[in-house]
Order: sequence, then C-alpha cells, then structure tokens
Amino acid sequence: MSNDAIVLLKEDHKEVKALFRQFQRAGDEATQQKGEVVRKIIEELTVHTYIENEGMYPEVRKLLPDLEDDILESLEEHHVADVLCAELWAMDAGDEHFDAKATVLIENVSHHIEEEEGEWFPKVREGLSRVQLQEIGAGMLELKQKAPRSPAEPSAVTRLVAALSG
Repeated sequence: MSNDAIVLLKEDHKEVKALFRQFQRAGDEATQQKGEVVRKIIEELTVHTYIENEGMYPEVRKLLPDLEDDILESLEEHHVADVLCAELWAMDAGDEHFDAKATVLIENVSHHIEEEEGEWFPKVREGLSRVQLQEIGAGMLELKQKAPRSPAEPSAVTRLVAALSG
C-alpha cells in the first residue's frame, strides 16, 4: 500500500462511495440495514475528515499557501458533514427524517469528493514532490490510529474551524 497522501485519501473515498451505494440499494423497508450502513458511513467519514484536517490540510496550507481558499472551503464542507453525521448518529433509523438526512449527507460528501479529486488533488500533486506527499501520507496513517470513530468523540473539524476563525 502506498503512503502517498492523495492515494490514501482516494482509497478512503472508494470505501465511502461503496457504503453510499449500499445505502442507496437498500429497500425502503430495510430500516435496520440502512441504520447499520449509515453508522459505518459516519465512522469512515469521522476518521477521514480527522486525518485530512489534522494531517493533510495543515501541511498543504503551509507548503502551498495559494491553496488557502480551497482548504477553507473544504473545512466548511467537513463542518456541514460533521453536523449531519452528529444528527444521524443520534437518530433512530426509523425516524421519518433519517433517509432524507442520510441522502443529503451522501450528496454533500459526493460533491466534496468530486471537487477534491477533480480540482484540488491535481493542484496538490503538481505543487508537492512525491517525497512530500509520502511524508504527509505517513503522518496521516499515524493519525488514523488515534482518530475519533464517532461524532461523540471530540471533533478535529470543530477545533480547526474555531482556530482559523479566531
């Protein structure tokens, strides 16, 4: 497995998109199955946003200051996803708003993934060396071990957004 930061994030994206498809394929009556899939989605997204916010974004921000606006937008997109994840985590899968809220989360995260992979990652790959991307990736792998697994644990996004705006 590669330590390249972009490769690692794309692998996470693949896993999350596969879970999105599982949710979308589940029938209207598959409440329990949908609830379990959404729990997995939330866990994956919680870890993923943590390693991006704590590992990738600060390093890219330092090394490629021209990408500051992209990073700030991504942090806000993560914040929206965090809010939806926290709400879904606290909901019963049978709640009448559960499917709609999960669908909005999927749509928002899918948009974020498209922007990252289509626009942001190419800029980062162009601006950083292979060694730099591997060093960032190695740091992200370490962060993954201690990353929160649910919205009930402290959110790195919330801390970063507060730090950036304060």
